[in-house]
Amino acid sequence: MSQQNKRVYGGQAVVEGVMFGGKKHTVTAIRRKDSTIDFFRLPRENKPLASKFKKIPFLRGIVAIIEASATGSRHLNFSSERYDVDPSEDETVKKEEPSKIAMVLGVAAIGVISFLFGKFAFTLIPVFLAELTRPVISGDFGQILIEGFFKLLLLLIYIYVVSMTPLIKRVFQYHGAEHKVINAFENQKELTVENVQSQSRLHYRCGSSFMLFTVIVGVFVYTLVPTDPLWARILNRIALIPVVLGISFEVLQLTNKLRDVPVLRYLGYPGLWLQLLTTKEPSDDQVDVAIASFNELLRLEKSGEQGLKDEDIV
Repeated sequence: MSQQNKRVYGGQAVVEGVMFGGKKHTVTAIRRKDSTIDFFRLPRENKPLASKFKKIPFLRGIVAIIEASATGSRHLNFSSERYDVDPSEDETVKKEEPSKIAMVLGVAAIGVISFLFGKFAFTLIPVFLAELTRPVISGDFGQILIEGFFKLLLLLIYIYVVSMTPLIKRVFQYHGAEHKVINAFENQKELTVENVQSQSRLHYRCGSSFMLFTVIVGVFVYTLVPTDPLWARILNRIALIPVVLGISFEVLQLTNKLRDVPVLRYLGYPGLWLQLLTTKEPSDDQVDVAIASFNELLRLEKSGEQGLKDEDIV
C-alpha cells in the first residue's frame, strides 16, 4: 500500500451530500437544487492542548468525539441551509446569516450540546426502564444485562423510526456512498462511479459501530459499580459516560486494526450489522457527490492550503 493510502480519512453523511475530513481540512460536497455540486471547506484549527490529549489512549476518543460533533454540525448546517436553495439565491441567504463568529460558535456549541443530550438520554432512559423490572430481576448483574438490552432496543427503534423519513433515508444513502468511497480508496481503486459502487457500504471505523460498542462496553464497565439505590445508579452512569466513550473508541480502533486478521475480524461484525440499518445503497448521482467531496479533500491536503479563513468558506 502506498504511503498516501496509509493516511486515515473519515467522514459523515450530511443532507444531500458527504463530508470528508483529513489531517488539515474538512470538505463537504452537496447536490444543489439545480443538480450542480457545491463545496464547503474548512481548515482544521491548530489546538495544541487537544493535540496532546489525542496522543493519550482513552482521552483521545473523547476529544475526537467532541471535535467531530462541533465540526460536523457546521457542515450539516451548511448542507441543510443550501441543498434546496437555488444557487442564484445564495446572496440572499448570506445576507440573512448572523455574524460569522456568532454563527460558528453557535453551531459548534449546538452540535456538542446535542451530542451530550442524546448521550444522557440513551444512558439514563434504560436505567429507569430496567428499574421497573427490579421486582422480577433484582440482582446487580441481571439489572445490568436488562439495562443493556433496553439501551440496544432503544437505539434500534430510534434508527428504524428516523430511517422511515424520506430525508433521513437519503442521508443513509449518502452514508453508504461515504463508506464506498473510503473502501475504494483504501483498496487502491480508481475513484470512478463504477469502481466505488462495487465496494461495500459497510466500514469498520463507522460511528454506527461506535454507538453499538458503547452499549457493549457499558455492560462490562457497569459491573464495577452497584445498581442500588437508584440515585447512586444514576450518578454512576453519568460519571462513567467519559469512561465508556473512551474505552469504546479504543475498541473501535482495535477492531479496525484487526479487520484483516482471521477469526479476530469477527470482533467488529456487530458494528457492521448495525450499519445495515444506518446505511443504504446509494445511487450513481450520490456516489458522484461523494467522490467529488473526497477528491476536493485530497486536493486541499496535497496543496497544503492553510490560508483558508472563515470569509473564504464557500
